[in-house]
Amino acid sequence: MHPVVPPADDAARPTVDPDPVSLGAEARALADAVVEIERHVSGSGWDQPVQLFALVPTAELLAAEPGLADQLGVDPASSPLTPVAQGDLPDGMDDDHLAEALAGIEWPESVSGCAVAVERIVLPATVEEDLPEGAEARDEEIRRMAGSDPRRHEVRMVAGVLRDGERFGAVRLRNHDEDSAVLTGTELVPTLCEVLALTFAPSAEGEESYIDEERKA
Repeated sequence: MHPVVPPADDAARPTVDPDPVSLGAEARALADAVVEIERHVSGSGWDQPVQLFALVPTAELLAAEPGLADQLGVDPASSPLTPVAQGDLPDGMDDDHLAEALAGIEWPESVSGCAVAVERIVLPATVEEDLPEGAEARDEEIRRMAGSDPRRHEVRMVAGVLRDGERFGAVRLRNHDEDSAVLTGTELVPTLCEVLALTFAPSAEGEESYIDEERKA
């Protein structure tokens, strides 16, 4: 599990949407999909690998595969977006190379958004003051602290973005492993959302689109 130290200014970012119901229709659909994914992943417990999901309009998915309506138990009105789990992830999509692997993905036009679930050990931003000089020494100290610092938290982060720019995140702490304790918000995991947004950025001509539609969340 890859340890991270949040930037100091992350403390000023909102961590929970004050009124999720006030979100617009597209943002609400994304929020619902992210929460659905988080609960789906949490059902398999902790210590899981990175998991990637495409977010596909439910109406279009059912139009293409009508039999899925009964199989999945969804309808476009209550679940505008359906998460599609990507079974075989691109090479290199692990804790140390996640950003690079995601940046190499280009989704087909049928995909309205995407989401990723990752587990992390998070250290408080205040540890930055105690880190040594030099990137290698700093990384080594962060790894050491991740294994022993009493202030560390094991978390699962789910970040979701839409092609049009909407973003939403959910965070579950391992020591508060309850659905009611999951934090959610539009600016909760900004760095992870930024990386995900790269998958919808214009790419080089000829780059292959990536989606595995065989597995649904």
